[in-house]
Amino acid sequence: GGVETHVNNLAVKLVELGHEVFAYTRHNYTDKKLKEYMGVKLISLPSIPGKNFDAISHTFFACLDFIFKSRKADIIHFHSIGPSSLIWMIKLFRPRVKVIFTFHSQCYFNTKWGKFAKLYLTIGERIGCTMADEVIVISKNLKKYVEEKYNRDIVYIPNGVNTLDPLPTEIIKEKWGLEKGSYILSLGRLVRNKGIEYLIEAYKNIDTDKKLVIAGDGNFKDELMKLADNHKNIIFTGNQTGQVLEELYSNTAVFVQPSEAEGLSIALLEAASYKLPIIISDIPANKEVTEDNAIIFENKNSKDLELKLNEFLGDINNPAIDKNVKVLYNKIISQYNWNDIAIQTVNIYKKVL
Repeated sequence: GGVETHVNNLAVKLVELGHEVFAYTRHNYTDKKLKEYMGVKLISLPSIPGKNFDAISHTFFACLDFIFKSRKADIIHFHSIGPSSLIWMIKLFRPRVKVIFTFHSQCYFNTKWGKFAKLYLTIGERIGCTMADEVIVISKNLKKYVEEKYNRDIVYIPNGVNTLDPLPTEIIKEKWGLEKGSYILSLGRLVRNKGIEYLIEAYKNIDTDKKLVIAGDGNFKDELMKLADNHKNIIFTGNQTGQVLEELYSNTAVFVQPSEAEGLSIALLEAASYKLPIIISDIPANKEVTEDNAIIFENKNSKDLELKLNEFLGDINNPAIDKNVKVLYNKIISQYNWNDIAIQTVNIYKKVL
């Protein structure tokens, strides 16, 4: 997920800057025998399985571990509004340790959560935004929201991206028969608020020889596959990393981001860093990144997405699209750089210390 990708990149960059970094990992995400990753020291703890308890139980065990094993740290950095609900534990038992909270997204808008979970997440947001020594948000839209609701100054530090050279089709050609420019790509966690169902509905109604590639995993995948109805040109690749992911970005004709809600999508930043034409839903978090340099459709409107896909595919060599791609790429590499993000984060650590 996006938060894990953020923490991964930030932690590694902090180590490169000369800091000692510990990260708590879950048994069901990371091999518990792994004690270090690219200089980041790992503390593996269990969690209670299930969508409602996995993340929060792991955070609870991490807080207990930090408190009762008397681990030494200058800073504890909480990420996301669910885990931030337990900041009070650190404040109560280790009051001298400074706490930073990064607000990634308003997760309670995700339709996978029931009423109790949504209520708990809103409580977590309030605890994080009021009890942390410093609050970081990853989008300007969230900055405005937090400052207005909680009446405190906060810091905007966005997600970042690592720019990589494009790769030719090798693995993806062998596995799925994908050639350069032969497919439409959407990538992310397969959960309800990512809007993939609107993309599938739109795609099924257009006349094209380009395949639709959906990369990612999640609890909505089975329903999305039913919606695809064994369409011969809709490919679910599962979660991909490394060379396969780079090949998918490098060779797609267009990247589609149909999300109903986002904090600041790392997948969208990555797509822009590969100089891709981009189609997005008209939510503020998407438009904050692309501004006018993307094709925009009405959120949750599969008919409008169908129209925009047809327009793009019918005029794929339009010079205006190429111009937008270049402008957006230059913005991404200048404003969403992990090296700068790590330095800005260290400055926040120094400020609270």
